[in-house]
Amino acid sequence: MVTGLINANPIIYEKKQRQQRSTQSLQGDEYTVEPIDHLEVFDILFANFHFCFAFTFIGYRDIKDPEHPYSLEELKVITEEAVEVNDQNSYVRVTFTPTVEHCSMATIIGLCLRVKLLRSLPSRYKVDIRVAPGSHATEAAVNKQLNDKERVAAALENPNLVDMVDECLAPSYE
Repeated sequence: MVTGLINANPIIYEKKQRQQRSTQSLQGDEYTVEPIDHLEVFDILFANFHFCFAFTFIGYRDIKDPEHPYSLEELKVITEEAVEVNDQNSYVRVTFTPTVEHCSMATIIGLCLRVKLLRSLPSRYKVDIRVAPGSHATEAAVNKQLNDKERVAAALENPNLVDMVDECLAPSYE
């Protein structure tokens, strides 16, 4: 990870206990559209197992912070309330809050969230990743970078950045 920590002593919160979500089997084929809600998107980011889109897949327990061995959930970088879904318009917005105002990892965190959702959600969804208003010194620049297709594509062509994202998304078995 990173050697010089921006926030050497972050506040660690307990992970919220989640109830097992029931699944409904679809009466159709693999192309049937199944609606999702903000809790399902949050589960895609943080739960052990995910049940959606007419099939079962194993998810990751959490997305790790690039600087610490803690998850973004444990650091309250992201919460259930920070996920918005407009299923009718196929739109998902995730707003995250860096632990410090000058977090140098904000763009990496946002890229991790974007990559996880792009890998997990059907392609019909437009994903919008945002820094919470007033939580980062360069909020506008980070938001612009995270939501520009060309910048995201260029970042994902950088093997060092891809390795860092993959490390943050790597499964942890608790």
